[in-house]
Amino acid sequence: MHIPLPLLPVPPSWFPGHMMKFTRMLPSLLTRTDVVIEIRDSRLPLTSINRSLEGALRKWRLERGWDANDPTRRIVDAGPCERLVVLNKRDLVPEWGMEPFRLAMARKCPEQQVIFASWQRPRDIRNLSKTLVDVAHKYPHTPELNVLVIGMPNVGKSTLLNALRNMGIKGKTPKAFRTSAQPGLTQALSTRLKLSIDPLVYAFDTPGVMLPFLGQGARGAERGVKLALIAGIKEGMYDNETLASYLLYRLNVLNPISPAYLSLLPQGTQPTIDAGEFLTKLARRMGMVKRGAELDISRAAAYFVRWWREEGGLLTASSDFPLEMGRLLNEDDGPTIDSEDGSRNVTHGWGFDFQWQLSYKELAAAADKDKSSIMDSLIQRKMEDCIEQYLIDSEREDRDESNISATQRKKQLSMEEKARRRQKYAKAKR
Repeated sequence: MHIPLPLLPVPPSWFPGHMMKFTRMLPSLLTRTDVVIEIRDSRLPLTSINRSLEGALRKWRLERGWDANDPTRRIVDAGPCERLVVLNKRDLVPEWGMEPFRLAMARKCPEQQVIFASWQRPRDIRNLSKTLVDVAHKYPHTPELNVLVIGMPNVGKSTLLNALRNMGIKGKTPKAFRTSAQPGLTQALSTRLKLSIDPLVYAFDTPGVMLPFLGQGARGAERGVKLALIAGIKEGMYDNETLASYLLYRLNVLNPISPAYLSLLPQGTQPTIDAGEFLTKLARRMGMVKRGAELDISRAAAYFVRWWREEGGLLTASSDFPLEMGRLLNEDDGPTIDSEDGSRNVTHGWGFDFQWQLSYKELAAAADKDKSSIMDSLIQRKMEDCIEQYLIDSEREDRDESNISATQRKKQLSMEEKARRRQKYAKAKR
């Protein structure tokens, strides 16, 4: 039996006017930008990519002299033009997957320099600050380095900039930007924030920008729930029971042997793939009862999601690679699936964007402590496959003209009708 993906609702459309305004402003902003820092969430390193901004970033690089056919080669090097991808909140993903992910991204997206960071780790902030200073020193004739920080809502842009300012400028510095656990607090381009005095480095904070449309079918539905779990979507667009059922599924994938949610249940409880069963046990464990002595499942779901955001994520990230997964392949009731060649595989993953199947042979090699490099290369290969599939699916979605929301379609039809009327009026006037 494998770990089934729960039934998920159609993703909502949340694309306020200030997001559209910034999307239109981006090309002109890039003309005075030297470094783009794209901040993503480490738990969603692929889902938190905003593909609607990719076209403007690609054009910016080409105009600054980067080779269209070789993203690692620069034809004209007249000034700074760097793109840094900062995976924020690194403390919420397991350490064992970071280096394989960085190497996998270097192979699949060589134009992006990937940096893991957390504002709670001074060393990470210091390294990021040093990276910006090194870029400035590389171009001594540039009087100042202008940095544009972009990303989806609630990935930590303002928080990270406040930490960079405190690290780069000596003495007590006031908090420059307001921060919030709710998405959408920053709604306009900020004034320039000084990050370093020598050399001069300035940064702009920008509004978090969602995808105008999260996608069709199961892929779009799953993307929406992932973003809602990290509070990247306006609260209230998903009910907590939907989020809880998907969270249970993901925690089972991350560690099929001892998922983090077991710490909420009585000792000796076995993992489950049934969300209703889990929430019933959790409500009973926490004494969540409604009038009439009925268990409050909705309250248990809200508690489960809140627990994961506040402490469960840290607990999940602290776990090592579950080498004992091999025993599941010898059990009839474990979360395994039979492959086409008749061998048994176990479902596993890293973060909420990576999921793969591991065979007994692969697990046996990974379990050999003297061959840790084999495990790293195995994980890297699995991640490369996931990234490749993401790129293929994204390109297919971008080409699909029907991959737009109902609201976007109405606007599109309205604009076409107005264009026809203008053309008809122009002909009549002649």
